[in-house]
Amino acid sequence: MVGCNVSHSKRHTKRKFDVNLFRKKFYWVERDEWIVLNISAAGLRTINKIGLDAALKRAAKEGYLFA
Repeated sequence: MVGCNVSHSKRHTKRKFDVNLFRKKFYWVERDEWIVLNISAAGLRTINKIGLDAALKRAAKEGYLFA
């Protein structure tokens, strides 16, 4: 997303709003293997809340997983 920084003098300069993504390694108990995901902070909270297996199934159903 693109927006503007607005200074105290109301001068507008262009800026970007980047997604909060990072690489995270998870142990998938159901398959007994380690996986690496590019995940956002919101996705990490979802995994902590409902578990890795349920979060991966939900992401696949909604079309967020890429091979």
